[in-house]
Amino acid sequence: MARGSVVGGAEPGGAKADGAAPAEGPAPGGGEGGRPAPRSDPWKAAFIVLLIVALLAVVTWVLLGSRLLVVREVRVTGLERMDRAEVVRALAVPTGTPLARVDTEAAAGRAEGLRLAEQVEVERSWPASLTVRVAEREPRLAVRAGDGFRLVDHDGVRIEDADTRPAAYPLAQVRGEVEGNPGVAAAASAAEALDGALPESEARITSIDARDPASITVELDGGASVEWGDARDGARKARALEILVGEHPPTPDRVYDVSAVDMAVVR
Repeated sequence: MARGSVVGGAEPGGAKADGAAPAEGPAPGGGEGGRPAPRSDPWKAAFIVLLIVALLAVVTWVLLGSRLLVVREVRVTGLERMDRAEVVRALAVPTGTPLARVDTEAAAGRAEGLRLAEQVEVERSWPASLTVRVAEREPRLAVRAGDGFRLVDHDGVRIEDADTRPAAYPLAQVRGEVEGNPGVAAAASAAEALDGALPESEARITSIDARDPASITVELDGGASVEWGDARDGARKARALEILVGEHPPTPDRVYDVSAVDMAVVR
């Protein structure tokens, strides 16, 4: 036998001649280092699910079924002419109703059906109240009603009646029914634009002729008048009139024409 030959088929370094040694690794079904992999506990998962369901059921019961979070008080603000009891009845939300069940928009809409209510907001005030904010309609004009006067807002809705016309409310002249009349809306727009624009000592507004809403005429105390035109550009017309009145104080039969605001003139 020649020197250096391998006896028994062994390779130098102890490796087998017929192939590499198998790689070491975890035994089948075992974890690292041969330890068994941990398994999830189905009972623990079921317990967590049941706990979540129970918590949701409790929350739902507290909000919708218990007597803990129900309407016990209705707070109403913004009232001057309206009666609180009338507003509460219009809301139609009985005491004891779960707060979470209250349709606040529907309740506000019912209250806005009241004649003197212009806008109503309803919100929940936890834990046991509703807060209601009412914006009442305000008088803007006076119209003749029999032997007296009726104070109306910009929609022609009656606010109150008076035997004499209050100086703060110009007399509006319109055709047809007052409520919902476009002439009333146009006259109220002109009165609002002119509010504070003219010195009351020199140019108090006494009446507004809006029988033709496209050609409004404003009468001033002392006999002067204003050809206002339609309801557009009210702020610019008021500013132009303020300048004209300052340069040409009112006199009987004087006419201020601001219907074409860029060509305002005095006649």
